[in-house]
Order: sequence, then C-alpha cells, then structure tokens
Amino acid sequence: MNFDSSKIAEELVTTSEKIAKGYKVLQDMGPVEVGTTPKTLVWSCDKIKMYHYDRETPAKCKTPVLVSFAMLNRQDVLDLQPDRSLMKKLIDEGLDIYIMDWGYHSKADRYLTMEDYIDGYMNDAVDFLRKGHKTQKIHKMGICQGGTFSMIYAALYPEKIKTLTTYVAPYDFADTKCMLYKWPKYIDVDAMVDAVGTIPGEMIDSAFGMLKPSMNVSKYLGLIDSLDDSDKMMNFLRMEKWKSDLPAIPGEMYRKYIKDLFRDNKLVKGEFELGGRIVDLKKVTMPFLNVYATHDNIIPYDSTKHVMNLIGSKDKKEYAFPGGHIGVFVGGKSQKELAPAVAKWVIERC
Repeated sequence: MNFDSSKIAEELVTTSEKIAKGYKVLQDMGPVEVGTTPKTLVWSCDKIKMYHYDRETPAKCKTPVLVSFAMLNRQDVLDLQPDRSLMKKLIDEGLDIYIMDWGYHSKADRYLTMEDYIDGYMNDAVDFLRKGHKTQKIHKMGICQGGTFSMIYAALYPEKIKTLTTYVAPYDFADTKCMLYKWPKYIDVDAMVDAVGTIPGEMIDSAFGMLKPSMNVSKYLGLIDSLDDSDKMMNFLRMEKWKSDLPAIPGEMYRKYIKDLFRDNKLVKGEFELGGRIVDLKKVTMPFLNVYATHDNIIPYDSTKHVMNLIGSKDKKEYAFPGGHIGVFVGGKSQKELAPAVAKWVIERC
C-alpha cells in the first residue's frame, strides 16, 4: 500500500482551514431555536398542554385537527425550522392545527398510566376542542407512539373522531428482525420500573442509537464539510438540540406499553385492554390515512401496514413515504409532497 504524503498534507491543511472557519461561524451564530411557528396555549392539565397554531387566514377546513407526537422526544421536530416544518406546511395548506405537549415528567409522575394519557388527558383535550368548536367530531393525527395512542383512542371513542391520520406508527410488534421489537422480550421491565420509577429518556435513546451505531459517528464526519456554512451548521444544531431534549417516561405507562404491546403484541391480537375495556380495532370506522416510511430502521413498515387489515374503516388509504423515520417530519419530500397530500385528504373529508 502506497501513501502520497503530499496529498495527506494537503488534506490536513484543508481540514484545518475548515475547522478554523467553523469556529468563526459558531462564534457568530445566535441562539439555536426550534418550534418557532407562532402558537397559543389554549388548554392545560397537570403537566400536559395543548397549543393552537396561529393562523392569519381562515382555514379551508373548519373542523380542528389535534396532533399527538411520541412521549420520548419533544414535538418540536414537527416544527424544526421555518422551511422544515410539517406543522407550518399543514397550516399553509389550510388545516386548523392543535398540538399536544406531553411535558417533562419527574419521579412524582411515576404512577401515571396509559389510561391517564388516553382516557384522561387526550380525551379531555378532544372534548375541549369539540366544545369550543361546537362540533361532535374532530380530525386526529398521531406520529410514532402518538399514532399508536391515537389509534387506541379512535377505537374507544369512534364517535368523537372524524378522520384518523397516523405517521410511522407501530401496531404489530411481531417482527423479530427489528432489534427494537426484539429487546423488550428479553428485559425485565418490572424490575426496571420498580427500580427507577420514571424511565430516563437517555436510557431509551441509547437503545435507538444501537439500532444503527455508525450513525452517531458518520454525522460528525459529514459535519466537517459543512463547518463553514452557517445555514447548514444551524440546521445541524437544531436537530441536535431536539435529539438531546429527552423527557423521562412515567414508569407505569412504560410498563404497560412495553409488556402489552412490544412484548405480548396484544393490540393486533385483539387482547389489549385499557381501563377494563378491550380495544377492538374493528371499531375504528372513520376514514383512515396510514403514512409509513419505506426505509424506516426504527418502525418497520410491515409493523405499520398490518393494521389496515384489522380496522373497520371502509375509507382507508396508505401513503408510502420514500425515506426514513425522521424524514417523514423534516425531509424535503415531507414539505413538498407529503404534507400537501395529507392536507388534501383531510380537507376532502372535512
């Protein structure tokens, strides 16, 4: 193997210059802000809040849309920056958007259950919108874990939901090729919850990181080429800020979520109970739009697609997004193609 010392020296000089420019770029940068689309707090209960995105023009669809994200990460990824905001694009397309903020939990919240979140907070927020908008039904959207919760809610309260849209939501956890679905079958969730009470977000994030360990290294290698570009650097820092914002998960909610869904796969088997009631997916009879990502290494698309055969909806449609899990929220195609298609589908059923 031969090495060209002149090329190595040239590369070292180039890299050093980029690092020096990057240092200057970072010095001149302002604060890193996410979730900047204007919104107003309209409802709260305990640590849970609901915001209404401000509109400058009347919505094309007057029936409100309530969006729920996963509890592990913050919903800010849906509004990461002005030109990468799924929420802003849906607003621009004519929807009247509200969003749930699950808040930050402490050890005092360790006994909160899935019933508290779905029968309690989510149902109270839905009823608040129904009353405020003088409507019997609202549109519901859910992303990832928030999509699973929204599906369960729609099965229990179909009379309150006009349409249901879920994005990259897990329903069938039988795929043992997915490490995220395999691990919970071999961990002692009861011992974990009993020991720590609330599950640290960093603990769960480390599991996600192990799905593709090289990603945490490659992103920094790729960053070297962008050190002197302030826009690219700010985009990188926004994503890193969101990824590092990891709320803890209430233990009792986590216990049931992992044991009944990830481990025992009760939802698709028709055995999942919430508040003493069996969650029957056949009772999901409202129009349903199911968005999944074709290259999702977190939620395999088969896990999402399986629910299509289990629900009672006659008006149901799939949207295959050509990308990965996060790309559904922040990718260019999300802005140009997905959000307009979703908004059009909802408005047609408004």
